[in-house]
Amino acid sequence: MLNQKFTHIMGFIIFFLWSFSVFAEDMKNLNVYRVLPGDVLEISVWKEEHMQKEVLVRPDGGISFPLAGDFIAQGKSLAQVHDEIVKRLSQYIPDPIVTVSAKQLLGNVIYVIGKVNEPGAFVISSNIDVMQALSLAKGMTPFSAVNDIKILRRDTSGKQRAVSFSYSDVEDGDDLEQNIMLQSGDVVVVP
Repeated sequence: MLNQKFTHIMGFIIFFLWSFSVFAEDMKNLNVYRVLPGDVLEISVWKEEHMQKEVLVRPDGGISFPLAGDFIAQGKSLAQVHDEIVKRLSQYIPDPIVTVSAKQLLGNVIYVIGKVNEPGAFVISSNIDVMQALSLAKGMTPFSAVNDIKILRRDTSGKQRAVSFSYSDVEDGDDLEQNIMLQSGDVVVVP
């Protein structure tokens, strides 16, 4: 009897630790922000007063920084941008101590259009889903077709696809998988 209880307790502990490690890995991936065009980065090099700049990420995804030159920052984490600058500056400054931070995340924009109370572009600072985006737009009008909502999304090659969304199903707690996380540039269309 004691051996059986011990086995159950050990099984529970192993399951708990495994679940926690999977959760921690998922959270780590969710919390890595990727730089987007329109973002403003603050970059500074310790003991180099002339190398403290706010840098706008250009529409092509690139940035320019003294001595580091031009390179693509779009899609990279802040740590990857940091490493690229350190690598490039190391040619001119021995062991540069670089700080890269996000000053403004203006590139992270979603759009809600159509029969909503306040359509527009919304700068988002965290991951949001379709229901949250509709809330940002102050809900839908009485004349909206709530079960024919589309999310327009472009892939990296520029090809656009439409994802269907039925508000009534999600509101009832059914088919929750369609309440997807939105990505920068997504357009929620409420007919």
